[in-house]
Amino acid sequence: MNYNEQKAWKEIQKFLPQKLHFTSNYNPEEEWWNWKGNKVHLDTFRNKNAKAKVILFHGVGTNGRQMSTIIGGPLSKDNFEVIAIDMPLYGVTEINKNMTITYDDWINLGNDYINYELSKDSRPIFLYGLSAGGMETYHVACKNKKVKGIIGMTFLDQRDQKVRDETTKNIFWAKLGVPLSKLSSNIGLSKFRMKMTICSKMNTLCNDENALKVMLKDKTSAGSSVPLKFIYTYMTYIPDIEPENFNICPILLTQPKEDRWTPLHLSTEFLNKIKKVPVKIVELEKGSHYPIEEPALDKLHLNISQFINKYLN
Repeated sequence: MNYNEQKAWKEIQKFLPQKLHFTSNYNPEEEWWNWKGNKVHLDTFRNKNAKAKVILFHGVGTNGRQMSTIIGGPLSKDNFEVIAIDMPLYGVTEINKNMTITYDDWINLGNDYINYELSKDSRPIFLYGLSAGGMETYHVACKNKKVKGIIGMTFLDQRDQKVRDETTKNIFWAKLGVPLSKLSSNIGLSKFRMKMTICSKMNTLCNDENALKVMLKDKTSAGSSVPLKFIYTYMTYIPDIEPENFNICPILLTQPKEDRWTPLHLSTEFLNKIKKVPVKIVELEKGSHYPIEEPALDKLHLNISQFINKYLN
């Protein structure tokens, strides 16, 4: 399947400002990239004259096409080359059925894809991640060490119990989610899938109730199910570089002001530990966790573009 054949993203797009709607003359190309037997889907806005490339990472409630609509398209109009990846388990990427996908796979895939792009040319690469994709940009940058800047909607260190307490659905999952997913993996249930709506605050993904209903029904984004081993490895992932020693590239946090899932203080607790590179925080007025609101989207676009242009060289 490709996105031309999928209806969910088109329904979600209706809630976005008209200027962001894809048309026959304004839309991404669809490409496929093989990674360890996974047929990884890419939304691409290719531009051989672009001065930089931006790779977009979704979180655990969205997919690559949802990244393309809110920010991929606008950045392509700024003369950047943009690629949105559907990580295995999400979007229309086809999974290698011999693999049990873990969060480590997401990081390794991101690292390998950056190296793949750098093998084609030496243009600088920036990463943008929404929700869990924000911390993913950090984890990938720590492993890859060649990116020029990372931008995240959030930077959540799930090893921190405070983060677990505030981002999981209830106290049961906050306290027992990790040991239960570890136990399940150890007794042979690592491939058993659970809907992310069961353990996370997916009901706060978007503040527009009608948009949220559409997203929750979409099994390629907010309605997805993931293996228990993915949950365990996501909640316990150890980065290659701890924040106190991070010196790879500058960081931009773009925090929606009306985010009911991941409040600002959860990201600042992590970012405050980073002292060796510039860190900037921008708040997006009226923005949901997955922002569909015009003032938030305009500010997101403007600040990402300015950030990339500032650190191009």
